[in-house]
Amino acid sequence: MTADNKDKFKTLADWIRESKRVVVFTGAGISTESGIPDFRSPGGIWDRFDPSELSYPNFVSNQGSRKKYWEFYRENWKESAGAEPNRAHLAIAALERNGRITAVITQNIDGLHQTAGNDPEIVFELHGTMWEVRCLSCNSLYPWKEIYNLLEKGEYVHNCGHCGGLLKPATVSFGQSLPVKTLENAQRFSTNCDLFLCIGSSLVVYPAAQLPELAKNSGAKLVIINRESTPLDNISDLVIQGEAGDVMSGVVEILGLALIN
Repeated sequence: MTADNKDKFKTLADWIRESKRVVVFTGAGISTESGIPDFRSPGGIWDRFDPSELSYPNFVSNQGSRKKYWEFYRENWKESAGAEPNRAHLAIAALERNGRITAVITQNIDGLHQTAGNDPEIVFELHGTMWEVRCLSCNSLYPWKEIYNLLEKGEYVHNCGHCGGLLKPATVSFGQSLPVKTLENAQRFSTNCDLFLCIGSSLVVYPAAQLPELAKNSGAKLVIINRESTPLDNISDLVIQGEAGDVMSGVVEILGLALIN
């Protein structure tokens, strides 16, 4: 750890101690230590699939697009199944146990915050969850493993057994709106926090990336933790470049909190 980062860790720990309403906002960079690759990084899934072909309008209108979409999800499930929370997830859960966090807003679909111990009631998944498959018409739920096993056997994904509607993972695809209630809750907590921590997000995907700006404009301190620079570094009160696990485990150590797996 550099002397500069050591000072920044202490500053962040002090701000967390002083804050009453901390909101954590996470992106793909928090889960890479768990073995879930960032889609946009070299070697990620977008190197093997064209995102434009997997849009929501294509999914609902074209059987060929649906076939490609399910191939994509077969790979996504295979890469993500069995992933465990890492030090960053566990640190955020420790902060919640200590009464510091009011909300965890995530762009991720992997469910690792809940697995780490965060209360599902305060985790807002802006882009949905990959561990549910829903009917687009009647909202019936299907076990993801059932669909994965069909794909592994080379079979086509059936329509909903209740209403005949299309089944789709409960995630937000390109061209699909974010869940309204989830976004409203995320905006409400962002507006009312006094410290907003961005961890592992490139802050380029909107409308999610508007939340740090909303928090900052509402008077909160804005902290950005990421391996690379982001478009919002210039308005941040503190920028720490590094791995999410290194930074967050270092901060909770200063706070005297334990990581519980």
